[in-house]
Amino acid sequence: MADFASTAAETELLTVMGGGLVGSLLALYLAQHGHAVEMFERRPDIRKAGPVEARSINLALSDRGWRALEGVGIADSVRDVAIAMHGRMMHDPHGQLTYQPYGQEGQAIYSVSRAGLNRRMLDLVEQNPRIQVAFNQQCQRVDLRQQVVEMLDTEQGESRTVPFRRLFGVDGAYSAVRSAMQRTERFNYSQHYLDYGYKELTIAAAPGGEWALEKHALHIWPRGQYMMIALPNLDGSFNCTLFFPFEGPVSFEALQTPAQVRAFFEDVFPDAVPLMPELETEFFENPTSSLVTVRCYPWTYHDAVLLLGDAAHAIVPFYGQGMNAGFEDCTALHELLTRHGRDWDTIFQEFQQQRKPNADAMADLAVYNFEEMRDRVADPRFLLQKKIESKISAQYPDKWLPLYSQVTFSHLPYAEAWANGQAQEQIMQRLMPHIRTEEDYQLPAVQQLIAAEMARRA
Repeated sequence: MADFASTAAETELLTVMGGGLVGSLLALYLAQHGHAVEMFERRPDIRKAGPVEARSINLALSDRGWRALEGVGIADSVRDVAIAMHGRMMHDPHGQLTYQPYGQEGQAIYSVSRAGLNRRMLDLVEQNPRIQVAFNQQCQRVDLRQQVVEMLDTEQGESRTVPFRRLFGVDGAYSAVRSAMQRTERFNYSQHYLDYGYKELTIAAAPGGEWALEKHALHIWPRGQYMMIALPNLDGSFNCTLFFPFEGPVSFEALQTPAQVRAFFEDVFPDAVPLMPELETEFFENPTSSLVTVRCYPWTYHDAVLLLGDAAHAIVPFYGQGMNAGFEDCTALHELLTRHGRDWDTIFQEFQQQRKPNADAMADLAVYNFEEMRDRVADPRFLLQKKIESKISAQYPDKWLPLYSQVTFSHLPYAEAWANGQAQEQIMQRLMPHIRTEEDYQLPAVQQLIAAEMARRA
């Protein structure tokens, strides 16, 4: 690994607001470039806390995230606690299974525990002599002009004022740093909530700590207007998430008693219910959380403040790219620091210009994938289309890579992947009326149509 250490005269203290996954990774990269870093985290030290509140979806690490972790030397230790998921396993209302691979043979996304990953990264942060971490630190106010933050130590009940020279806002979708920037001139901001919430549930481990379902798959129960997914854990259990309307005849609002919950699940998720012994208890004890997309711009305040991760671009979780996109922010910033050294104005400007279009594209992709997972993955025509796309990709590897693979198994900018995906979908809309079965792909007329489409993509 390259040595980015600088002389003491060049080193400046950088302030990172937020000690979650992206904040921890950012602090490690900044320290790697020779900076002293102070990191403030609102919550207690997760390594000393009891069981983590059941509110966060298991995370899916893919290529962009692995690349970022490799940059600070943590990838191998994370692989030890990650489970490869090679495809989607769809469960229909009768318990019948349909499997759809994610990419080429050997490609996978990886199920990891958010809390477990955060603990490992905090250990790495704490071992770095350049980084100082303070927990239970609530940011109450950011004065952008005076360049100070007012912090409340929630454990001691004491307030203090902390000056900053560079402030990195990595404090999540409800960022206190971004809140201060929203009151500046010409700051654009929007937040959009889905009419759906989510609730964490559990599929228990089988006897002996085995997995009751296929271990190396992301399981989906698509039901049109709602769905449930499950990701494997190391202990044999699965972390389940029910994505469900807040209101309406079939909704969180409508399920008010344990008997109603059980009857509903037995009707729509019959193969899962026998594997969920704590269903009713978890349904009422675990919180119902909302799903929000945040867009804003600019992400900078002069050369003093920069937003990254969810603070800049929170997205809904349906492409498994929220964490990966935040990690890729760190990779992008690392490359700019390598190129521009201490020219913070150039670094901040290039960062937001490069990342903003990709963040917007990923937000659109996440909503698109929600609709696909919820409504289309159970449709035989959709599954046939995916098989045909795989055949086109195998026949024309230089001209066709499925959208999911572009997003998940490459480092192509999200905006380019989304544009390519939309163009490919238009091609499939022209081809699919001529294809009724998988074997039809070899028909001369179909091959001729495909060759003509590929020629136009040259």
